[in-house]
Amino acid sequence: MEEQREMLQKIVSTLASKNYEIHNFIDLLNHTIKNLQVNSSNVISELDEEFDGLYSILHEMKGSMASAIQQERMRKIQALQDQLSQCSNALESSEELLELAAQSLDIKDPVEFLKAARQIKDRVTTASAFCISLKPKVNDNMTHMMVDFTLERHILQSVKFLPVPKAPEIDLAACLVADNCITVSWRMPEEDSRIDHFLLEYRKTNCSGFPRAKDGQCWEAINYIKATEYTLSGLKFDTKYMNFRVQACNKAVAGEYSDPVTLETKAFVFGLDSTSCHLNLKVGDTYVEWVTTGGKGQEKIKGKENKSTSGPQSPKRISFSRSSVRRSSRDRFAGESYTVLGDTAIESGQHYWEVRAQKECKSYSVGVTYRNLGKFEQLGKTNSSWCIHINNWLQTTFSAKHNNKTKTLDMPVPDRIGVYCDFDGGQLTFYDGNSKKLLYTFRTKFTQQLLPGFMIWCGGLTLSTGLQVPSVVKMHQKSENELSGSATSLNNIA
Repeated sequence: MEEQREMLQKIVSTLASKNYEIHNFIDLLNHTIKNLQVNSSNVISELDEEFDGLYSILHEMKGSMASAIQQERMRKIQALQDQLSQCSNALESSEELLELAAQSLDIKDPVEFLKAARQIKDRVTTASAFCISLKPKVNDNMTHMMVDFTLERHILQSVKFLPVPKAPEIDLAACLVADNCITVSWRMPEEDSRIDHFLLEYRKTNCSGFPRAKDGQCWEAINYIKATEYTLSGLKFDTKYMNFRVQACNKAVAGEYSDPVTLETKAFVFGLDSTSCHLNLKVGDTYVEWVTTGGKGQEKIKGKENKSTSGPQSPKRISFSRSSVRRSSRDRFAGESYTVLGDTAIESGQHYWEVRAQKECKSYSVGVTYRNLGKFEQLGKTNSSWCIHINNWLQTTFSAKHNNKTKTLDMPVPDRIGVYCDFDGGQLTFYDGNSKKLLYTFRTKFTQQLLPGFMIWCGGLTLSTGLQVPSVVKMHQKSENELSGSATSLNNIA
């Protein structure tokens, strides 16, 4: 009995589940029918508009061509009427002269006869009847105004519904990745004049090779591209690669996506280590702010938008990056070393990042250091750290620092500083982040891993990572390497 009851309950549960699925499917079918009716009405309305447009064009053309025929008819009639008027006048003059000549034949006086004959001869010589052409200036033929719409009729008879565009082909060789911009170029496999625009989609990924169908990142789209090339600018390369695909669209439908391609977007990405920064620094992933009261170093804020203290406080964010966990055991900076380090080390390659200071910053330093920077030590005052320092207290000073030696820089302080680090080449160069003008170059041999370092007092710094080495900087470095003797080095500081 219990087994039967249990079996019956399972059957009831199965039937209820199936009924629920059928109800949902019925709702889906009804919704589809409703959408089909709406879409069909919209398509018919668009069809009416298209044909009305054709009718309007044909009506316009008919009126224009009929007007041209009427003008040609009036032109020819006017020419023939003018010729007819000339002939009538010439005939009237000729008849009058004929009558005068007939009368002259009856003159008996020889003198009068000779006089009359001479006058008639002179008038005949200048008579209009002998000057006019007796050939019509225009003919009655109007065949040059006839039309033959056989070809157009065949074209109209061949009108069909819009075909689905074919998938574009991305030209990988023409794609370009430079200066945190990506130019994607593509072409159609065959000419299609009905294409109205293209849709470009892209997404970031850390997977190389052929793009995967299932990826954690969502596709982002740029629509209504009229050309077969598009440049995305101002990108942050915080992943190793980016996937791209293109869709061709006509007025009615979008075609299949192109085969996706993967482009490498390698750049140096790092955050700030809040676990060892000075307690008077409030640190976010890409932002650091000096505060007058201590105990703020462990709070993670995200950018300038969280600076306001009004309203409810956002939940504290805990960083579990591998670098932070690995370095959490080091001492926190203290004393007058208002320092925060990057959470990712540099051990090879060429890297670039930028820093922007708030206008109210009184003092700040930007540079790199080995991991052994002491808790009370400041950037540029040890033999294992290099930086440029800006002091806006009372008067502005701009200098390069290393091993407690200072080189004054006689140039304006830029509002954005670019840092170029060539670990293998032993070079640390600072640039004006806006103009890419060279500020200063350190040359040495790096023997340990480097960490980006920042010192701030009174104000804040905003960090930009995920940047490629700019093309201008690459060109400058190439020229500088060829003329290495012309570069300034801190090793020459007395």
